[in-house]
Amino acid sequence: MIQFNHRDPRPIYEQIKDSLCRLLVSGGIQPDEKLPSVRELASSLAINPNTIQRAYRELEAEGYIYTVSGKGSFASPREYIRDVYQSNLLKTFDKTAAELLSLGESPDKLAERITQLNRKEQSS
Repeated sequence: MIQFNHRDPRPIYEQIKDSLCRLLVSGGIQPDEKLPSVRELASSLAINPNTIQRAYRELEAEGYIYTVSGKGSFASPREYIRDVYQSNLLKTFDKTAAELLSLGESPDKLAERITQLNRKEQSS
């Protein structure tokens, strides 16, 4: 289900994009499944179609969806979505790690946190 929150400081298009991204990554939207048209989704969420169009444009630019002229927008293949999502997460990780290092955090402490997270994941 696509959700957005008016109290969230992020723009609505970004919230819609993130919500669709989660559905694509989790399998809530299957590979090659047709997404609702911009007008359908805008109508069901009671928001401006330009907002949906911007979210779709960004999802397409990032590789999560593709558009077939005259047919609509579709989910990209699962492997491709996973690779794009992982790449985006690693970019965020790199940026966060660089900021922590610039604030004086030691590489050893960062490595230890990763090791701890890995242990938690393995024990779950």
